[in-house]
Amino acid sequence: MPLSRPGKAARRLAVVALLLASAVGCGDAGGLEGAGSTPTAQGPARLWPELTPASSPAFEIGEVNTEVVKGVKVPGDDIRRVNPVGIVRAEIAGSPGDYEGARAPYRDTGRAMADCAKGRGHGKCPVLRPYYRDLTGDGRDDLTLGFPLLPGKTTAVRVYTVEKHRLVQVMAWEDALSGVELAGRSLVIRSPSEVAGYEYRLQWTWDRVQRAMLLTHDEMLRTGPHQHSRNPSSSGTGSPSGSRAVPPSASPSASPSASPSASPSASASAPLSASRSGSPSVSGG
Repeated sequence: MPLSRPGKAARRLAVVALLLASAVGCGDAGGLEGAGSTPTAQGPARLWPELTPASSPAFEIGEVNTEVVKGVKVPGDDIRRVNPVGIVRAEIAGSPGDYEGARAPYRDTGRAMADCAKGRGHGKCPVLRPYYRDLTGDGRDDLTLGFPLLPGKTTAVRVYTVEKHRLVQVMAWEDALSGVELAGRSLVIRSPSEVAGYEYRLQWTWDRVQRAMLLTHDEMLRTGPHQHSRNPSSSGTGSPSGSRAVPPSASPSASPSASPSASPSASASAPLSASRSGSPSVSGG
C-alpha cells in the first residue's frame, strides 16, 4: 500500500535525523570552528586637543608645481611628436647655473648633451627612453621622461602633458632610483634608504582639480632582512619622523618624509621595463 503524504514526510525526517547522528558520531564534518578571542578594537586617540589647529602650512614645499615648457612646440597637440631631447635642452636652458661651468652641480649632464645632436641613444646622451601613457584621463598620451644628474647619483624624473596646445610639466622629482613604475594614473618611484632592508616608495597621482601630479603616498617600506644601519646618524631617515634631503636645485612637487601612510597600488603596477617585453599598457618612444 503506497505511503500517504504524511507518511513520506515522516520517513524523510527520520532519514535526515539518522544522517545527522552519523555525522556527529564521525567527528568534525567541516562545520564552523571558533577562531579564538578577538582583539579589542581601538579607535584613534587624539593628542593635544587643546592646541589650536593650524590654518596655514609652516613651510613652502611646492605641492603643486606645474609650468609651461618654453620654446618647445607640440605639433598637432601630439606629445609623441615632441623631441625628448628638446625638452631636456629647454630645462637646461632655464637653469644654466646647474649645468654649465666647472662648478655646476650637474655639469657632466650638460656636457653629455652634446652627444644628443643625433637624438637620444647616441654616444653618452643622458636622455633616457621616454614612456607614454594617459595619466590625466583625457584620452591622450602623457610623457614620462628621465635623465641622470651627473656626476651625482640622482636621476631627474618628469611628467608632461599638453594643455591649450602647450607642453606643461606637471611633476618633477630628483632622487637616487631603485625603480620607477606606472600604475594606472600614478607614477611610483622607489628609492634606497640608509636603513638596511627598507626603501622609500613615493607615489604621484593625477589630480584633476589642481591639474597636476600630487604626491599622494609617501612610505618607508621593508624590503628584506632587518639590519641595523652602519651609520644611523648620517641622516634623519633612521627615525620615523625624519625627512629626506632634497638637492638644493631640485624643484620637487612635494617634500617627502619617512612617515608611513596607506600602501600604494605598486603591487599591481606595470614596471616601465615591462614595455620592452610587449606590455600594451606602457609604451616607450
